[in-house]
Amino acid sequence: MKTYAKAGVNRKLREKAKRELKDFELTYKFRKGKIIKTPFNILYPLSENHYQVKVCDGVGTKVLLADLSNKHNTIGIDAVAMVVNDCIRCGARPTAITDMIDIKKSEPKLLKEIQKGLILGAKEANCPLVGGEIADVPELLKATYHINCDCVGEVKKQNIITGEKIKLGNIIIGLRSSGIHSNGLTLARKILFKKWEGKFDAFDKPKGLKKPLVYECLMPTKIYVKSFLKVAQKFEILGAVNITGDAYLKFKKLNFGFEFFNFKPQPIFNLIQETGKISLKEMFSVFNMGWGFAIIVKKENTNEIVDLLKKLKVKAEVIGKVIKEKRIIINYQDKKLVL
Repeated sequence: MKTYAKAGVNRKLREKAKRELKDFELTYKFRKGKIIKTPFNILYPLSENHYQVKVCDGVGTKVLLADLSNKHNTIGIDAVAMVVNDCIRCGARPTAITDMIDIKKSEPKLLKEIQKGLILGAKEANCPLVGGEIADVPELLKATYHINCDCVGEVKKQNIITGEKIKLGNIIIGLRSSGIHSNGLTLARKILFKKWEGKFDAFDKPKGLKKPLVYECLMPTKIYVKSFLKVAQKFEILGAVNITGDAYLKFKKLNFGFEFFNFKPQPIFNLIQETGKISLKEMFSVFNMGWGFAIIVKKENTNEIVDLLKKLKVKAEVIGKVIKEKRIIINYQDKKLVL
């Protein structure tokens, strides 16, 4: 049975390492005004009632699939998506993006292809790409390149989503993912692709997939900025989760219990699970399983929010609720799992 840890990503060790990185909080004193910590973001004041947030992230080993297929014109969408979707979790509107590309050699044609995706991502997020950096570092890289982005966002103090207003009985609405997005690919690659001792050739088309395997895994990460901000304008969002690394384990950071009962994973997830003989518990701890972003809202607003998202052409459904016990419960395939 394959696990993320056996593939090379040890979640427990990573969490232990993160707990050792608390000293940066000593630097908060260098900023005048109150620093606000939410479950997923740290915001700093620009003025008494106006806050800013800054996030950074990358696409990880998805660049290896871009290399494998020689298709580099969408990986920039993923890089933008990872940061703008993180930015909005606290209620902030993304206001600026920068990128950082570490590359073996600055080939103009390759960089032009990467830029296409960055521009498409910025357009979808309605946020300017205001700068970046390219570093030729061949001795540091096994991949042809690696790409990270940073995003700055702004929000009024009264609109910051802290998660503190979440209550028993609140509803979780899931926003559909495009597929695997940019997380769990270290495990997926080693199960699916012969290049990494998996089962299939890159351009095989296993049963259930509409595209060759490598293109299915390269489907760009969905960007939820416009739809999220539209909902936030009209309704109170009590909590928001970008379902990326650690998948449904992320909900533990909200310090409530959550029960999920609606999953419609795309065929790629079934292929990963069956080929790698992965447990359901591991699947829901690594992959988004069909929902890329989640918002927690009041029960009485649920139908109107789902209807609004439908008008915005966003596939969204009720996927769970807040429960009393501080546990993450997954109901799937007639089984009840506790993460």
